[in-house]
Parts: sequence; C-alpha cells; structure tokens
Amino acid sequence: MRSKNDAAADVYKDAYIYGFPMVDSYRIQHSYFIDGSNPEYKGIWNVPHSVARVYTPKDKAIQTPNSDTPYTFLGADLRTEPLVLTVPTVSKERYYSLQFIDMYTHNFAYVGSRATGNDAGNFVLAGPDWDGDVPAGIKAVIRSETRFAFVLYRTQLFDDNDLEEVKKVQAGYTVQTLSRFAGTKAPPALPAVDFMPPLSAQAQKDSPQFFAILNFLLQFAPRHASETALMERFARHGIGAGLLFNADEMPAEQRAAIGQGMADAWKTFAQYKAEQVDTGKKSSADGFGTRAFLNNDYLARMASAVLGIYGNSKEEANYPVYFVDADGKPLDGASNRYTVRFPPGQLPPVNAFWSLTMYELPASLLTENPIDRYLINSAMEKALVHDPDGSVTLLIQHEPPGQEKQANWLPAPKGPFFMVLREYWPKPAALDGTWKAPPAVRAAA
Repeated sequence: MRSKNDAAADVYKDAYIYGFPMVDSYRIQHSYFIDGSNPEYKGIWNVPHSVARVYTPKDKAIQTPNSDTPYTFLGADLRTEPLVLTVPTVSKERYYSLQFIDMYTHNFAYVGSRATGNDAGNFVLAGPDWDGDVPAGIKAVIRSETRFAFVLYRTQLFDDNDLEEVKKVQAGYTVQTLSRFAGTKAPPALPAVDFMPPLSAQAQKDSPQFFAILNFLLQFAPRHASETALMERFARHGIGAGLLFNADEMPAEQRAAIGQGMADAWKTFAQYKAEQVDTGKKSSADGFGTRAFLNNDYLARMASAVLGIYGNSKEEANYPVYFVDADGKPLDGASNRYTVRFPPGQLPPVNAFWSLTMYELPASLLTENPIDRYLINSAMEKALVHDPDGSVTLLIQHEPPGQEKQANWLPAPKGPFFMVLREYWPKPAALDGTWKAPPAVRAAA
C-alpha cells in the first residue's frame, strides 16, 4: 500500500509534467519581453521585434533553435483588448509563417504560406475575455485561451545575399490594438503585471519555486473544462491559480514529497524519450499542436518542450530527430563519424524547404565549428556533391573530410550530439510514413 507521502509525490510529479512547458516558456519570454537587462531581450509587449539574421551558437535562450529562418517575435498581452496583426504580400517562392502559441505552449493557430497563403491581410488576435465587434477589413479572428500569447514569425532566407529582401518582408509585419485599427475609443488599460523572477533552466529542474511560478502563471490561463478534476486534485496540494506556494514554510515530509515528485517527473520523461522518441515511435512533433490534437497528453507536451520548445505542429513542419545511429547507439562526434544517405530522388518531400541541423549535448544548442555551418538545407542542394548513382550522402563528423567533400559536411561537436531534420510544409509522404528519413550510419573506423 502506498504511503500518504508517495501519493503526494505522485501529485507533484503530475503537476510538474503538466506545468513544465508553461514555466520554461515563461523563462524564455521573461528574457524576451520583461527583463531589459537580459542579453536575449527583444523589446516591449504588443510590438513585433525582428531579428534580421539566423540563429548561431551565441543564441542560448531557446533550446534546439531553427537557423533557417530569421525570426520576428511578438509577446502579446491580451488582457485589455485584442491586437490586429497585419502581414504583407510575400513572394510565392518564399515561405513564411506566424505560429500562435498560448501559455500552455499549444499551437492554437497559424497564418502564412500554408495556412492562409502569401497575400496581405489583417488578423485579430483576441484573448479569452474579449467579446466585441469585428471591424471591416479583418480576414479572421484568432482566439487564445490564455491572456498572454506568443507569436513566432519565421521568414525564409534563401542565402546570405537574400537578407535585405527578408528585412523588407519583416518590415511589413505590423501590430496595433483593435481600437486603433477601428478608430474607436480604447478601453481602460489594466494595471501592469508584477512579474515574478523566473528560474534558470537548471534551477527549474529541482527548485520548489517552480510551483510558485506555475501558480502565478495559472492566473492568466482560465481553467479548461476538461481539466476541472485535475486542477481540483492539484489544489489539494497547494497548486492552482494565485495560490501561495512557499516550500520553506512546509513540513519536511511535504518538502520531501515535492522533491521526489520533481525527480520522478524527470525519470518519467527519460523513459518516454527512450521508449518513444529514440525508437522513432513518436517524434517531438507529437507534442506540438492544438489542445484538441494533444488531447491532454501532458507527458508528450513536456517532452517536446524539453527537446525543442515552440516547435511547429506537424502539418506546418515535421521533425524527424536523430538521437541514435542505425544500431541504436547515441551519436558521439568524439569517437565516431556518420553518414546520412538520401537515395536518388529521395530528398525530403516538402512544399517549402528542408534542413538537417546539428545540436550539441547536453545544451541542445548550435555548435561552434570552423566553417560556421550549423545545418545543411534545401538552398544548398545545388552545391551538394552527388554520388555516382545520383544519391546524396551527408558526412556527419567532427574533423573536416577534405576539400572535395566539404560541401556535404555537417560539422559535429567533439562529443555527444543530436540532429533534427526539419520538413517545412511537408508533403503527405513525409507525414504518412511513405517517405522515411534515412538513418545515421556509423562509418568504418
């Protein structure tokens, strides 16, 4: 029979799995939109902030960053009134997307090449408390179930010479309040939020303050009907919207249960990764999507946040991940070289573009290398060296393979790593299993 302490640990484990994406997302967005002294700071809420470059190893806020598309970031405070997001006409050849992410990290909507096309348009982004009139000139109303949201814009960059064109597209991304767009009187502004200091990525793994931050965040996330019983269970252990959670004032037994629950959550994640993700039964994309798609699979949501928070929904981008080689052994650039071979005519089937990106472990960040190459993608296809039979073999290794093979070289760190194959706007074959990503094969010594 399980003890009372074991039962409490189970609750904290489940609450940690449930809340990890929220707390980790808050850590990132606090650095982006709140803490002006943070090197990752982008700017104030409700204004789009564009970065006219791709990510490099110097960018450390988001794990597993994409380095194909310069980003534009919008932190949306929807408490007072909706926002109107305007997108420009974008060339049919250029992929772009706006990914709408709520505080749970659900991807609740998309605007862009796949979802709405490349024509210009105005879109209303509204929070859960708004019930108003939609003015003329609006293509669609997009609803967030949380009072803060995050919009992540991606604009395809073809090559280094294309950066000025990307800047022109980014300049066309504008945001204004609904009242300003409609020419009506603005509602009274709500008081500014006294934001809690976030935990570091390391501290949120075992600090009980994790639950105090979760309680703070839940104030801005109205309870969903499907989670009524779950929230009542959490509340009996001090977890819920606005509840005070001070582990220092709790009995030793409760503090022990909190620590045990957090440790058990990470063990559960590790088991899920080993049995589901590493084996290819599930991809990280299985934890990204709408609330309806995830269907309250909180472990999948946590796993995807850990492995690469803010990933796209499958229909927007599919993410086969290489954690192990063809023999099931972890990838390591210190002792091995690998090849990834695409048979003739079998490059990833996409409507937009594909890329294979390298990440060092344990940081899950881009890795420094002598040629500043962090990925190989569609834009590089013409430069890739083809084998005599027409196949394309990518060389995954730490040491340079020689000048004649350098076009196909994806530099690996001198240590553990993993790779993500991104398929933007994937064709059906990439989603239904007709086409499968080729394995990473360990090369002979």
